[in-house]
Amino acid sequence: MIEISNLTVQFGGVKPINDLSVNLNSRISGLIGPNGAGKTTLLNVFSGFVTPVNGRVCIKGVEVTGVAPFKRANLGLRRTFQTDQIADDLTLLENVLAVADHAGLAEDKALQEAKDAIDYVGLKKRLNRKGSDLSTEERHLAEIAKALIGRPILVMLDEPGAGMSESESKHLEQVIRGIPDYCGAQVFLIDHDVELIAACCEETMVLDFGKLLALGPTHAVLQDPEVQKAYLGGFEELGVAA
Repeated sequence: MIEISNLTVQFGGVKPINDLSVNLNSRISGLIGPNGAGKTTLLNVFSGFVTPVNGRVCIKGVEVTGVAPFKRANLGLRRTFQTDQIADDLTLLENVLAVADHAGLAEDKALQEAKDAIDYVGLKKRLNRKGSDLSTEERHLAEIAKALIGRPILVMLDEPGAGMSESESKHLEQVIRGIPDYCGAQVFLIDHDVELIAACCEETMVLDFGKLLALGPTHAVLQDPEVQKAYLGGFEELGVAA
């Protein structure tokens, strides 16, 4: 469960998050909004990279506001990034194993968890390929594999579908939907691909200039006229309108 209470982030005279209060209880929750809505800023607050000027964030009853990023990793918070963090000179296995340093896993357990996570995302045959040899899709999937080891309680995915083809997105959808059963973690998904959000998320929140515009069951939220007006002028062409 994610609890956000009176959260405000300010950069100079700009408030990308402005007095936001919301609870997210679903196994997979989504976040959408136009560019500049505050989506990645919110994820950076969760991760500890941005400190709010007011408010707090609790994950499964534990307040993480003010907790150092490495300690949040120890608590089980994991995330991916819009620009992947895959090292080109390391193998896929080595890239995933690097996370074990922050998860406190014994060497043998870390190796098994890394192999299992790579298998789960569908990259078993790429285990020993260098990061430089991985495709865009494979690099995104490798990022997700990194987020699945070390007993995660929250997996935050920032634009994991960027640059993927339709068939690749279908595989990604299956991977995301299976994460709660795979490792028990709640998933928080940000993506501009509204079809991916609709397919994966039980509930979705919408931000608009740092304010909560809507929150509820994903299908209902995506049909909300105010949401359609604020977000790219509507979703009819994506097949999610009534």
